Amino acid sequence: HVQLVESGGGSVQAGGSLTLSCQVTEYTGNRYCLGWFRQAPGKEREEIAAIDEDGNSAYISSVEGRFTISRDNAKNTLYLQMVTLRPYDSGMYYCVAGVRCDRWQYWGQGTQVTVS
Repeated sequence: HVQLVESGGGSVQAGGSLTLSCQVTEYTGNRYCLGWFRQAPGKEREEIAAIDEDGNSAYISSVEGRFTISRDNAKNTLYLQMVTLRPYDSGMYYCVAGVRCDRWQYWGQGTQVTVS
């Protein structure tokens, strides 16, 4: 079982930056792939970035070069650094975990990002 708690969301102007954090608490000793999804109003959730246990990362094209996913295994924390934010980046951002990067099993409650 894994618990995920996001923080760091907020409101920024276009061109601004935010860093999201996700505190990961897991009770099994397994290693997990971690990722971030976002959901804009009226749209489906989309996976925007993922990072495996070895630190290999992947992004969707619309955020590549602007967002950076990272993990600090010693602190059990996942991060998403976002720069040059655009209004279309607005939405609820969710931290996710899974034993495989193509099988997300656990979700956080989300943190809101608003870019105006």
